[in-house]
Amino acid sequence: MKTPKELLEEARVIAVVGCSDKPWRDSYQVALFLRRAGYRVYAVNPTLQEVFGEPAYPDVASVPEHVDIVDVFRRIENVPAAVEDAIAAGAGAVWLQQGITHAEAEMRAAGAGLQVVANLCIAVAFRMLRVHGPAEREAAAEPAGDHRPEGGHNGGGARSDA
Repeated sequence: MKTPKELLEEARVIAVVGCSDKPWRDSYQVALFLRRAGYRVYAVNPTLQEVFGEPAYPDVASVPEHVDIVDVFRRIENVPAAVEDAIAAGAGAVWLQQGITHAEAEMRAAGAGLQVVANLCIAVAFRMLRVHGPAEREAAAEPAGDHRPEGGHNGGGARSDA
């Protein structure tokens, strides 16, 4: 079983089930936070056409690429359906937001081979665990190289004309 930090550091694609297009809603704010951290975020909400200027999807199985984490912003009674959707899509993990637990659905997800995190806000966990998101990982992977102007002079320090 992977830790929440491992899940977040290995993930690249997150589907936010129940994502809203209303900026004052937590699901919108969390999805925006995850996008800014460099994750590819897909809004999953059958009642919306788009969020953040990109298509919204009716279910996780409709997302056009493999989903690493399914972040669920749904009421407790809707969690089992969200878990079944994540399983059907072949997602890697199900993440239930702060205040949401559902023992049967969590056991079903784990039994199907998905990693499960419950009762924890994904954005809070990201900050609390000091996760290195995709944007930070990609920046760290770029070669350092010599970024000084041609000739090697960086504009500071002593200069020798000898």
